[in-house]
Amino acid sequence: MKNSGEIRKAFLDYFENKGHAVISSSSLVPVNDPTLLFTNAGMNQFKDVFLGIDKRTYQRATTAQKCVRAGGKHNDLDTVGRTARHHTFFEMLGNFSFGDYFKREAIHYAWEFLTELAGLPKEKLWITIFEDDDEAEILWQEVAGVAPERIIRMGEKDNFWAMGDTGPCGPCSEIHYDRGADYACKQPECALGVCDCDRWLEVWNLVFMQYNRDEEGNLNPLPRPSIDTGMGLERLTSLLQGVDSNFDTDLFTPIIASIESMTGLKYDRGEKGFPFRVIADHSRACTFLISDGVLPSNDGRGYVLRRILRRAVRFGRSLGIEQAFLYKNVDVVADIMKDAYPEIVDRKEFVKEVIKMEEDRFLVTLNEGLKKVEEIIEGVKARGNEIIPGAEAFMLYDTYGFPLDLTEDVAEENRLLVDTDGFNQMMEEQRERARQANKSTGAFAQEVIISELMQGVTSGPTIFTGYENTNDESTIIAIIKGDQLVDEAVDEQVLLVTANTPFYAESGGQVADTGVIMGDQGELAVEDVQKVGNCVVHGGKVQGRLRSGETVRLLVSEAQRLDTARNHTATHLLHKALRQVLGEHAQQKGSLVDPSRLRFDFSHLASLSEDELLKIEDMVNEFILGVHEVRTQVTGLEDAREFGAIALFGEKYDEQVRVVEVEGVSMELCGGTHVRNTGQIGSFKILSEGSVGSGLRRIEALTGRGAREYFSGMERTLKAAASALRVAPAEIGHKIDTVQHTLKEHEKEIENLKGRLSRASNEDLISKAYELSGSKVLIEKVEAQDASTLRENAEMLKDKLGSGIVLLASVSQNKVSLVSFVSKDLIDKGLHAGNIVGTAAKIAGGGGGGRPDMAQAGARDKSKLDEALAAARDMVEKILA
Repeated sequence: MKNSGEIRKAFLDYFENKGHAVISSSSLVPVNDPTLLFTNAGMNQFKDVFLGIDKRTYQRATTAQKCVRAGGKHNDLDTVGRTARHHTFFEMLGNFSFGDYFKREAIHYAWEFLTELAGLPKEKLWITIFEDDDEAEILWQEVAGVAPERIIRMGEKDNFWAMGDTGPCGPCSEIHYDRGADYACKQPECALGVCDCDRWLEVWNLVFMQYNRDEEGNLNPLPRPSIDTGMGLERLTSLLQGVDSNFDTDLFTPIIASIESMTGLKYDRGEKGFPFRVIADHSRACTFLISDGVLPSNDGRGYVLRRILRRAVRFGRSLGIEQAFLYKNVDVVADIMKDAYPEIVDRKEFVKEVIKMEEDRFLVTLNEGLKKVEEIIEGVKARGNEIIPGAEAFMLYDTYGFPLDLTEDVAEENRLLVDTDGFNQMMEEQRERARQANKSTGAFAQEVIISELMQGVTSGPTIFTGYENTNDESTIIAIIKGDQLVDEAVDEQVLLVTANTPFYAESGGQVADTGVIMGDQGELAVEDVQKVGNCVVHGGKVQGRLRSGETVRLLVSEAQRLDTARNHTATHLLHKALRQVLGEHAQQKGSLVDPSRLRFDFSHLASLSEDELLKIEDMVNEFILGVHEVRTQVTGLEDAREFGAIALFGEKYDEQVRVVEVEGVSMELCGGTHVRNTGQIGSFKILSEGSVGSGLRRIEALTGRGAREYFSGMERTLKAAASALRVAPAEIGHKIDTVQHTLKEHEKEIENLKGRLSRASNEDLISKAYELSGSKVLIEKVEAQDASTLRENAEMLKDKLGSGIVLLASVSQNKVSLVSFVSKDLIDKGLHAGNIVGTAAKIAGGGGGGRPDMAQAGARDKSKLDEALAAARDMVEKILA
């Protein structure tokens, strides 16, 4: 068991043999959890289970979970490459118990796997426990036979885990591997719990979730304690492969070899190898993040990805790589990970395209950043200072992606220092803003309240009957007002839960059904429907009186349901058409399906051409005209994938999934409502296509009645245009061509007439020129459409006059324009067009100037124009006299 793939498989197989369900890794983008930037632990996908909101068919589970720690509370970005064990992307192996087994079994499983299957020496393993967890200490000795001196008690900071300020929590035990005195630090007392040196390698963390912390901070025992464990695959692999660093395992060595090949440099395991380690780590993070749908941007997850990617590019530059290179490592990462994560192979071409595009952009930005550094250094030196201010260093970091160490290197080359304290202060202020932004918004609070209330009412889930019916009869099992259960509701806003319901709860991008729930003495106008745990909750206002326990009739708006179903099935057809026309990388990244329209977001790097949009629209309409049957079936998740059903990344699926198949066209995992056959959609019309982010496009479209209304509106507009043009609708195009041709001919005639008028006007003006000292002087107010026309006329007059000076002025839209030309011989006598124009413009409330031979200016006060021209005339005559 030395190969990393074998180690991962051995872990999952071990726990499967112990009755655990093997669950696939969830996406790196957390589903329905605003408190997390990225999936950073194996338990993230089971959060609702631990909270009691979600129920699963299994009580034991095991996973190999993709994780990223590069933002928010858990951020290892700046540590990567400096230590042997920190990463942005890593895999967490874990086993979980949801109220099934507890400490004894968790300790037994961990010890048995590490010592018997993995073969780690027992005497090398040390244990840390929470300082008050006497039970854990006894069990480690009793179950695993660990000597008391190798069990270390630690405080709450290190060995007590909590999901948040309130909620499930408990002590934890960590298993550490003693790498020996050769790896010890130089502290007098190098011991576990005292220092954090390379001697003590944390291998596995076992969390004993046994308490619920209330708002007063009290720890109340949970009725069904649970287990959550996590072990880094990279660290375990380094131990089993007998290497000192995670970067020396087979998870990284092929990537480092690729970097060696690109640079012609040999990897050094010491400080000189730091850039290699950073690039290798970041190659994995970028590949997996983009594959899971994260794209570079200026905020949120996209910003973190951009920082990781650009950091790798900068370190590539330090190795002498001047062009895009990181994208080439995607093939290497995919080859290493293909067995565990085959989707990486499927998406690698798109991932490479995204990375290369971002690299090319950043290389330009990096060059601009270097220019900015040079400007800052020049400014510092000009002020006689020797320190680059922290604010300017932070601006380089935040705006240009320049790390502090790069700024310090450039500063050192110029014998300057950097105000690192000021930089760190601004960095901490930014982190605090990020912490505030990422604080829980209480998104789970209402769900938890409802879930807790419903536990006292019923243990069964709400049965959804809406796939077969749009009306049903049921019993009210709960009425919720605020945070309390009530027996009845009278003319007020409430939440209502029934034993079964035909109302579709909002999910998967499809809006909730609307309709009415009718009782004997009142009714609820259903405005919203949401699923909370296993209950479907109807929200709305009661008119009259409804009582808990009474029998009611639930009526879904059938017209709205059918319109929504048309749009939903159309998104499946659109998804298929996009992949066929653009390529398999055009994966769904989000959607909105309501009765009036559909919106579909997908991954693609360029805007779609008119030809591509037409092909896509035509293909969807062909699917509709084909009247393909739409079938559904419920099956196991793994079976559905084997059938070829598309599972959308970022979506959360149960073990049993619903497959929607459009016969001969597509097969997707989907819980939404659909038409019986594609012919019911009627027609499909794309309204718009555009960008909603880097590498993310959006199509908005209409179907059914919405499309019909759109076409009717267009027809009315077409007929109105035909009537205005006095032709049949089919002849509008020809008529417009004729009108445009006629307009162009008329425009030519107008220009010719303008020229003739201008020449005639110029002839009149020439007659107004007078001679002074053998040169012509023409200073006049004229009419001109704009400053450009005024200049053309003045230049034409200058050519006709020969030796002379021309100054023309005009007023257009209450603005004064002035232009002057002076012949070369008069320039030699001291005349300057800029001075002439400037003199006149100043009097008329403006300013300006220009070359000696030509100048233009503008002014505001047209009432002073005559005075301005007179002043200019006086100046010219004095010089020529």
